[in-house]
Amino acid sequence: MSETPPDRLNTLLIAAGVATLDDQQMQQFNSYLDLLMRWNARTNLTAIRDAEGILSRHFVESIACARALPPGITTLLDFGSGAGFPGLPVALCRPEIRVTLAESQGKKAAFLSEAVRVLGLQVTVHSGRAELLLHPFDCVTLRAVDQMEKAVQAAAALVRPCGWLAPMTTRADSALLQAAAGEGFQWQDSVALPGASDRVLALAIRHPVAV
Repeated sequence: MSETPPDRLNTLLIAAGVATLDDQQMQQFNSYLDLLMRWNARTNLTAIRDAEGILSRHFVESIACARALPPGITTLLDFGSGAGFPGLPVALCRPEIRVTLAESQGKKAAFLSEAVRVLGLQVTVHSGRAELLLHPFDCVTLRAVDQMEKAVQAAAALVRPCGWLAPMTTRADSALLQAAAGEGFQWQDSVALPGASDRVLALAIRHPVAV
């Protein structure tokens, strides 16, 4: 990788047709990458361990998700956040959104807390199961969560009326996740994500509560 990581990330975003980052965001993503690489050397945060793979697979896809989320969202839950995807990129790219990262694995939650500190973000880390949260959110995202159908069912209960459920998935699995979410949602056209031909951001708006 001949370019520096910040420049390389913008190059990848341009190639993917995604809006690029400003200088401050570039430096924040570079700090995020450095921290992730260091922690990943001793803790299994993500199976992708090289900088190019993290930039092209995790960062670009998560930034594309952040850019594609509908306007008007003020609170977002990243359900099973893992190494922070897409929650941390959403917080970096959409500062108007108050992000909560829910992660039940202690080491990953510790990484998320350190990332929030290093990046200087006003982000909440919930070290525990997302299902235990008691208040709904304008939007709930999920990406690469174990038992995705079961997770989507739980995540759907955390979306407020007229809020958004936004799983990152494949076209082939979209129908399964729609069924898992239940009948309370109206699904929109999926948004194609860069990096793989079948990756999409599925978007569904929850029906308002009947009066």
